[in-house]
Amino acid sequence: MSQTIENPTTQYYNSEFPSQTQEPPALQGNMDPLPNSGEESYVGSGRLKGRKALVTGGDSGIGRATAIAFAREGADVAINYLPVEEEDALEVKQLIEAEGRKANLIPGDLSDEAFCKDLVDQAYNSLGGLDTLALIAGKQQAVQSITDLTTEQLRKTFEINVFSLFWVVKAALPYLPAGASIMTTSSVEGYNPNPLLLDYASTKRAIIGFTQGLAKQLAAKGIRVNSVAPGPIWTPLQISGGQPSQNIPKFGESTPPTPLKRAGQPVEVASTYVYLASQDASYVTGQVYGVTGGIPTA
Repeated sequence: MSQTIENPTTQYYNSEFPSQTQEPPALQGNMDPLPNSGEESYVGSGRLKGRKALVTGGDSGIGRATAIAFAREGADVAINYLPVEEEDALEVKQLIEAEGRKANLIPGDLSDEAFCKDLVDQAYNSLGGLDTLALIAGKQQAVQSITDLTTEQLRKTFEINVFSLFWVVKAALPYLPAGASIMTTSSVEGYNPNPLLLDYASTKRAIIGFTQGLAKQLAAKGIRVNSVAPGPIWTPLQISGGQPSQNIPKFGESTPPTPLKRAGQPVEVASTYVYLASQDASYVTGQVYGVTGGIPTA
C-alpha cells in the first residue's frame, strides 16, 4: 500500500497543548488532545501473523499503540496495566478483538515480583503460547532536586522500570522459542538526562545495559533482544507528573526542544516495535533504536 508523503513537522499535532494535570497513573481517555495510538490510522500487513505477544503498559501511550499495531499485524496480545487504568484497557481489548485476534487483560503491579511471574504464566496460558515481549510500562515523576527525591519514589521507579524486566524475562524464558523477540523501552533520557528526571534517566541508562548484555546471553538460543528509545512522546506519563505542569504547553517544541519542533505521538513509535518483533529484524539484536524527533542518542 502506497503512502502519501507528508511533512513530519506538521504530520501530527503541532500546536501548544492545553495545560492539564491528572493524578498518576492517569487515563489516556481524559487527555486533551487524545494521543494518537493508531486507533484509526495504523494499517497492518500481516508481519506478525500467528505471533503471541505480551505488552506491558498496553492500556495507553506507546504500549497501547504497540498492542494495536501487533493485533493489526496478526498477533494475539495480552496486555498488562494497573487496575485503575481498566477503562483505557477495555478500549484496547475491543480494538484487538475487532481484528479477530485474542486479547487478554492482565491488571497488576509490575513492582511485585510474584505478580510478574503470574503475569507471564497468564499470558502464556491465555494465548496458547508466548514468543514476543514488548516491555514498555514505566514510571516517571519529575523532581526538582535530588534532596527532594524520596527513597520510596527511587525504589518504585527502579522496581517498575528495571527490576520488572529481570522478573518478567526470567519467568518467560522457559516459554520462549528460538525466533522469539524481547523488546525493552529505554529513552533519550538514557543518553541526555533531564536534571528533573534523575531517577528515571538512571533507570533508562540501566535498561540499555540490560538489553545489550541480555542480547549477548540469549543469542545462542536464537532469541533477539533490542530496545526502543523514545523522545518526548505525548502520553499520560507526561501530564501526571512526568513533566512539570508549566512545561506541558510547549512539550516537545521547546521543553525539551526537538529538531522537528513537536512532540511525537505513540503511533510513531509502534512501528519500530513491530519491526523488531518481526522476522524482518532477524539479524538485529543488542541494538537501541531512537524515535526522538531528532534528539541524538549517542
